[in-house]
Amino acid sequence: MRVELCRDYRFEAAHRLPRLPDGHKCKRLHGHSFRFEVTLAGEVDDATGFLMDFGDVDRVVAPVVQRLDHFYLNEIQGLENPTSEILSRWLWRELKPSLPLLSAITVSETCDSRCIYRGE
Repeated sequence: MRVELCRDYRFEAAHRLPRLPDGHKCKRLHGHSFRFEVTLAGEVDDATGFLMDFGDVDRVVAPVVQRLDHFYLNEIQGLENPTSEILSRWLWRELKPSLPLLSAITVSETCDSRCIYRGE
């Protein structure tokens, strides 16, 4: 049985988008209650009935969330221009080595704006 498994995570952070033109609101320092979804895809293990235990996913994701939560994203290597698009790729690169079944990262910086990244 093939499934997709999704788990949501949240963090609070400040950022600014320095490459935007002067006067653009997102060029100014501001913050978001970021949410991101980790999606894994694959075959369910017949013995366990799981694709992957949510607790195992949490153990991989927790240190990454700790690196982001209540930090200024622009100061994190690779996030000097932390758009949702760049943040989703950054998360992919951080998580994929330990989550080989990773199939998508969805980053939401507002309630109605999100970016889905499906890897390289």
